This record gives sequence, structure tokens and C-alpha cells, in this order.
Amino acid sequence: MALVFARSLRLCRWGAKRLGVASTEAQRGVSFKLEEKTAHSSLALFRDDTGVKYGLVGLEPTKVALNVERFREWAVVLADTAVTSGRHYWEVTVKRSQQFRIGVADVDMSRDSCIGVDDRSWVFTYAQRKWYTMLANEKAPVEGIGQPEKVGLLLEYEAQKLSLVDVSQVSVVHTLQTDFRGPVVPAFALWDGELLTHSGLEVPEGL
Repeated sequence: MALVFARSLRLCRWGAKRLGVASTEAQRGVSFKLEEKTAHSSLALFRDDTGVKYGLVGLEPTKVALNVERFREWAVVLADTAVTSGRHYWEVTVKRSQQFRIGVADVDMSRDSCIGVDDRSWVFTYAQRKWYTMLANEKAPVEGIGQPEKVGLLLEYEAQKLSLVDVSQVSVVHTLQTDFRGPVVPAFALWDGELLTHSGLEVPEGL
């Protein structure tokens, strides 16, 4: 009976794929962890590499493994999984942080730059109790969302869009029009407190 059930389940999944019906697994967004080898020496990862915390002094640079992928000038860390297609949603819990940036960046962006400073990263930044979009070092205010406890990001690769989501209202606050030319990864910059990421989530209904 178990073999018959397993075979029927496989046939159902195969039929769903042929009909273009996404399975529950296919509806889930990118699942990622933070990539330690990219993290600036002032950042420490925790919670099985899903969280990042800032240290004023940080790790002694001479004690951090040399790696060409590590950010050298700015407190930035990238995720370990690239996106090349699809719609993806993840959330970020903010703990005691008043200054951070969240978004996506080209996988090969300069490790001497910061996300939001160049034109190969697209971010939402929170500083001085206000939200801004940031691209190529140009900032624009974002209204309609206050000091966060948790926020969401919706990445729509083919549509070339990155949206900031109000988790409490399950609504898009602001959308950045992007210019992806290749693989991008979730990206984070942090100057105090902690950020905890939640990935592998389904896109909320209505977004």
C-alpha cells in the first residue's frame, strides 16, 4: 500500500509540473544563510549563520581569514545563495539597530565598496529613525513605515523589482526599479545591533 501511495504522489507531482501548477516547494522563495567569508571583520554571524551582529571593535583583522571575497572597508555581508529568476520573499528581524541597509547586490560587487554606494546594489536603508532607498549613493525618502521590528523584502527578478514590505500589514511600502544584469544575492550592512534573517518563505498572498 505504501508503494502504491508513493507512486501516486510522484505521479501527482509530475502531473502538476506538466500543467504548470507550482507545488508548495516551488512557491517557496530562496533559502539562504549568510556567507562568513564575505563578512567584514566588525561583523559576527550567529544562529547558524542566519543572523549578524555588529561589534564596535570587531574581530582583529589579522585574525580573520584572508579571503578575496571579504568586504574590507564597510560592514557588509552577503548571503550564500544567488538568484537568477523568480519571485522571492524573505524577512529581517531588527534587534537594537538604528542604522542598517538591506537589499540585494551583484554577486561580484567590489569588496571595497558598500551596498547602496555603487550602481550594482539596490537597498533600503534605515538611519536616524527614517527609511530611504539607496542606489549609486543617491538617497530618496520612503514614507509609510516606522521603526521596524520586522520587515520583508520581495524580489521579482524578471520584473526587475525589489520591494520593501510592511510585515504587519502584509503590504508593499515602496518598490525599487532595478537593472539586474546577472545573479544577485541578498545583502546586508550593519553599524549597530543585530539583524536576523528568515528565508525560504512563501510569497505572502496578495503581494
